[in-house]
Amino acid sequence: MIIGVDATCWWNSRGFGRFTRELLNAMFRLERGHSFHVFSDQEIPELAGFEHVASTLVATSRPTIEAAVANGSRSPLDMLRMTRAVAGTQIDCMFFPAVYSWYPVPPRLPTMLTVMDAIAEHYPQLIFPEWRSRLFWYLKMRGALWNCDRVLTLTEAAKQEIATYIGVDTARIDVCSCAPNPSFSPVSDPEKLADIRQRMRLPLNASLIVYVGGMAPHKNLLGLLEGFESAQASGRLHDTHLVLGGDFSGAGFHSNHGSLVQRVAASRVMKACVHFTGHLSDADLVLLYSTAVAAAMPSYSEGFGLPAIEAMACGTPVLASSEGSLPEVVGEAGVYFDPFDTRAIADAIIEMVNNKDKREALGLKSVARARDFTWERAAGLALDHLENMYRD
Repeated sequence: MIIGVDATCWWNSRGFGRFTRELLNAMFRLERGHSFHVFSDQEIPELAGFEHVASTLVATSRPTIEAAVANGSRSPLDMLRMTRAVAGTQIDCMFFPAVYSWYPVPPRLPTMLTVMDAIAEHYPQLIFPEWRSRLFWYLKMRGALWNCDRVLTLTEAAKQEIATYIGVDTARIDVCSCAPNPSFSPVSDPEKLADIRQRMRLPLNASLIVYVGGMAPHKNLLGLLEGFESAQASGRLHDTHLVLGGDFSGAGFHSNHGSLVQRVAASRVMKACVHFTGHLSDADLVLLYSTAVAAAMPSYSEGFGLPAIEAMACGTPVLASSEGSLPEVVGEAGVYFDPFDTRAIADAIIEMVNNKDKREALGLKSVARARDFTWERAAGLALDHLENMYRD
């Protein structure tokens, strides 16, 4: 089977870009007898190492990773160029690793489309504050779903949310997975752990709670800050700091970084113990997770929650929202809370920081749980679904 693959979001720095890179690299490494034809609008040097992967470079007026974002606008002509490139190539099926970069393909070509979640439909006001962006997203999603045969998502929770809020029949939805990169593993070297704290200007001996991800409103970072402030004000936390890492700008998507900074600045309790780091490299993430007592995932919904499994791979338990996919992914390696309840968030923080025995037990469970998630397994599942679609 010759599998066509859209790779125009390969360079995106958010979760769907990482999913695209990791999944495709793993798929190309599997020996299943398939060949691949990759369509992109920028050069991908990594493809040169695979003899069974051909590629077509399509000249566009603007890279898809700049245009296919919440506040962007894609050129219809650029989308048509991608469509023509696919139509002019002999492939047996088509795979889109992200709905963000979708463009129409010939209607008789079996097509699988990845929809990671239905957060934009569940919480539209938190994702698209402007009606124009909301309308464009709705039209793109409808067109993409009409043009595809199967929908791929990352968890059973996301599958149910897509069915409920987008209206896709569950019989059309297949489930794949995500996984941590192998570089995510526990680090115990005290010099390296001290170095990351010094470089990030974090206290050497404080308990650290780390959040890494987008700064969009649905991530519920205001709720996390309020819960953290309440926990601090209770007098039951000793020398505990909160680290918020991620792209302040939102990389083209809605960000409320400014209001988060204002909320911290207005709080006497939080000004000295909440730190914004900006973007973090994977190498620094590994060290930061390894020196933290917990990773925080307070969002109202997640399609998967990749930062959670990355933290777990480093032996770090998770302070996790009880909503969306996180209970499915984190399993017994976390302390859960209702993301809409500030008191519940505060209580979870206090329990995680103060109960050392429980935290250490959760850390061991975190590493064991993370081993269940590999990109090889995810790629195998995705190929299984593509093969089944083609046979059908």
